[in-house]
Amino acid sequence: MRRHLALLLLALAAASLAHADAADKPDLNLHGEVTGKDNQTYRPVPFDVPAGTTRITVQFDYDNKTDHTTIDLGLLGPDGFRGQDGFRGWSGGTKRLFTVSATDATPSYLPGAIRPGRWQLLLGLPNVRPNARTAYDIKIWFGHAGDPAWKPDVLNPPLREGTAWYRGDLHMHTAHSDGQCDSQSGKRVSCPLFLTVQSAVAKHLDFIAITDHNTVSHINAMRELQPYFDQLLLIPGREITTFTGHANLFGSTEPLDFRVGSKEVPDWNAVADAGARLHGLLSINHAIRPSGEICMGCGWTPKPAIDMHEVQAVEIVNDSDAGSDLSGIPFWEQQLNAGYRVTGIGGSDNHNATATEARPGSSTIGRPTTVVHADALSMPAILEGVRAGHVFVDVQGSGDRVLEYRASSAGNEAAMGDSLKVKAGEVVRVVIHATHAADGHAVAVLDGKPLPLPADGKLAGDDAKLSLDWTSDGKPHWLRVEVRGADNLPWLYGNPIYVNR
Repeated sequence: MRRHLALLLLALAAASLAHADAADKPDLNLHGEVTGKDNQTYRPVPFDVPAGTTRITVQFDYDNKTDHTTIDLGLLGPDGFRGQDGFRGWSGGTKRLFTVSATDATPSYLPGAIRPGRWQLLLGLPNVRPNARTAYDIKIWFGHAGDPAWKPDVLNPPLREGTAWYRGDLHMHTAHSDGQCDSQSGKRVSCPLFLTVQSAVAKHLDFIAITDHNTVSHINAMRELQPYFDQLLLIPGREITTFTGHANLFGSTEPLDFRVGSKEVPDWNAVADAGARLHGLLSINHAIRPSGEICMGCGWTPKPAIDMHEVQAVEIVNDSDAGSDLSGIPFWEQQLNAGYRVTGIGGSDNHNATATEARPGSSTIGRPTTVVHADALSMPAILEGVRAGHVFVDVQGSGDRVLEYRASSAGNEAAMGDSLKVKAGEVVRVVIHATHAADGHAVAVLDGKPLPLPADGKLAGDDAKLSLDWTSDGKPHWLRVEVRGADNLPWLYGNPIYVNR
């Protein structure tokens, strides 16, 4: 039953995504002209917002070089200046692209509900020369419930093009939940979100996800910061925090009912279904944790159990728990052995952006680092890379260690996260490539059990390669590789290659 529901939700998500893709073409194209008669006046440009709209995005364009015309911009809701749903902002001449929604808005504009009706783009005309005739073009996109956070594309272009390994932190908290740090005078206060972003830049990360508890209030602050921090991708998320477990939902800005155990949200499956409708990526956090008065719900104890088909990832490293009794690896491998394909990721779970020393209970941003192989530094590309399992976790946040491996057989090849069909008796060759991991050693794991490597997996130098041959029995398996230091502590965790699955 749950499997059928999951398939239905995937179909609904695909239909909604097709709608969102169509929305990349403007819903409205408006054109006009100002002349010298308009000098130092205000001109309303009305447009109708249909019911069901959750976001309005406006792109304004005109030539201010030929006639030296200046056009300022503002936005009015259906009530104009007179009502509660009226004035929505004024950016003057500083912005030609802006957005407003219930959760966030471009600075200069106010977030709030989008009421259907007659809205107005307000043009202010401080300078139009007497003989000027200046044309303008306006493109307007209407967003809808369930749109992914990166739509429309005009708001979220890739920060960097090209396939690469991109490094990030997928779990951190700010003043919008329980992030705390010392104020200028040394008082313990809520820690501003921009400090988290600055710290991530200092760690040379490519992306971060802000995952405050059960809220999306931080999305508005992220909307302000992203244009300035144009080399660090800010991914909206939230940590769904319940009495029976925590999970991150990435890629959505819409509120979600987290009251697991209530009439409205009877169990975690209801949460997962809602997240799927929002195109969110769901990841179970720190599954192996004690849960009680000190940290209620920190362990993963949902009843009934969640349908793991609706879970895309598991946090296999949280803060400094790698190699400890609290490690998420056993829980993850249990899911893999049960036949689920869930991606192993990491997150610092940072609560203090100014922390510089990693110690238990006081994580630093970027330790661990989740490293994603993606086509571009963009929200959809990074999240798709995670969904696909093209990920390794840099436990210590080294900044430069890389782990890659491929399996090949009978002319077919697969990398981390991919599948390889192999007949019984055929040999699978696995080639491991690790950089900046000198003095470490590789460990191969097949279905949770060690698979011997030549020379005990020792990595010779900063650019090391190893290979192993394994004969298939024709049955389903998963195979992953990790790298450990001389002290046998984990450095890098790779995701599985799936054989006959």
